[in-house]
Amino acid sequence: MRHTIVKISAAAAVCGALFLLQGCGAAVKQCTDPQLDIPETIIPGGYADTLCIADLEWSEIFSDPLLKDLIQKTLDNNKDMLTAAARVRELERLHRVTRADQFPALRARGNLEQENYQYTDADPVKDNEFGMKAAVSWEIDLFGRLRWANRGAMAQYLASIESQRAMQMTLVAAVATAYFELAALDNELDIVLRTRDTWRENVKQARLRFEGGLTTEIPYQQAQVEYASTAALVPDLQKEIALKEHEIALLAGEFPSSVERSKLNTHDSFPDLMHVGVPSELLLRRPDLMAAGQKLKSAMADVGVAWAERFPKLEISFAAGVENNTFTHFFTGPYWYPILNLTSPLFAFGKNKARYQAAVEAYNQERYQYEQKVLEVFKEVNDAVSSYSSAREKVSLLGNLQDASRKYVELALFQYQNGYISYIDVLDAQRSYFNAEIDYSNSVRDEFLAIIGLYKALGGGWSVPEEESETSGK
Repeated sequence: MRHTIVKISAAAAVCGALFLLQGCGAAVKQCTDPQLDIPETIIPGGYADTLCIADLEWSEIFSDPLLKDLIQKTLDNNKDMLTAAARVRELERLHRVTRADQFPALRARGNLEQENYQYTDADPVKDNEFGMKAAVSWEIDLFGRLRWANRGAMAQYLASIESQRAMQMTLVAAVATAYFELAALDNELDIVLRTRDTWRENVKQARLRFEGGLTTEIPYQQAQVEYASTAALVPDLQKEIALKEHEIALLAGEFPSSVERSKLNTHDSFPDLMHVGVPSELLLRRPDLMAAGQKLKSAMADVGVAWAERFPKLEISFAAGVENNTFTHFFTGPYWYPILNLTSPLFAFGKNKARYQAAVEAYNQERYQYEQKVLEVFKEVNDAVSSYSSAREKVSLLGNLQDASRKYVELALFQYQNGYISYIDVLDAQRSYFNAEIDYSNSVRDEFLAIIGLYKALGGGWSVPEEESETSGK
């Protein structure tokens, strides 16, 4: 009889393995792969470039030590970043919980009971019972339910890591953007203050000429208008600077405070950074795309779990212990028993099938979202390339305009002093130079921001702390 049981058990194990091998593919046969049809190049009409600026560390592009310190402070203290890190740790623990379900579980239980009863015309009776029991149970994963659940938990964990990296990339870009915007506001304020002082001197000179009868009152009043208009720009700029400092402090996880920064570099030009790489590398480099891919795997695992729920579950248990009604003979009443539980859904009005079909549709939703994300990423890169090309060209053109405006002012002053033109012409030249300085400063800022946007769109190599890299490789 024992040999028969062994043969039946061996046959059941072989059949279960065959079911599992066939079931893994059958479970997700309705899960269609994403339809990406990725273009040969990132930029339409471009070419596949083996080089990519995203392979550089951000510190190799922006070497400002104050910016580096500010970025590191943000990565250490930003509350959203800390939340993302906590989410990673949470899902790592939950994955361990799910993975443990695939292995036998050992439990122990002790009990002390006292039953008091009295039948009619009988003496009261106390029935003591002391016991200790240990049990081990193991669900045989015939149709891969536990393995699919483990895959889903792992995918969620990996998605949280990629989401943390995406958060890091977004924060670094946000800090760098705000930093250069703040530096540009400082530079604009310097230009305005310098121009305001020039207009104040112009007002004095125009008043002296007017009072001396050399000119009419019009140049004097015009100089006052220009001075007042320029001076009125100062409070707004000071407010914008304060608000930008508050924004940076919030990103860095601090209360509003002043931000130490360098001056905007408006002299040195950047080398041409138009290297965008190849499409396949873009898909692997962008952490938000990687996170979307892991969510898709998690949705597929949910399909596998729902599929396996439609079939029987087999659990093997073995319990052993001791039980007696006195402590003195506690170990004289041992017992043990094996248990084989086979549970199977029989008739549930189509509930399990509907749950499986619902999981397939949930997978389809994630697939469409992943396909949409890929389209959005390629759009972001092309937008960033266009913005960078435009900003780079604009810096060159406005630099020429600033030089021409400065020479125009010098010539206007020379001709005015020699009596060839009126003072109004000098004021017009100075106004044009002022506007050209502001426009050029903003164009330099826009070039910095365009580089940040392109680098971020390409999934640039924002440095990852070592502990995060080690976690990702688990």
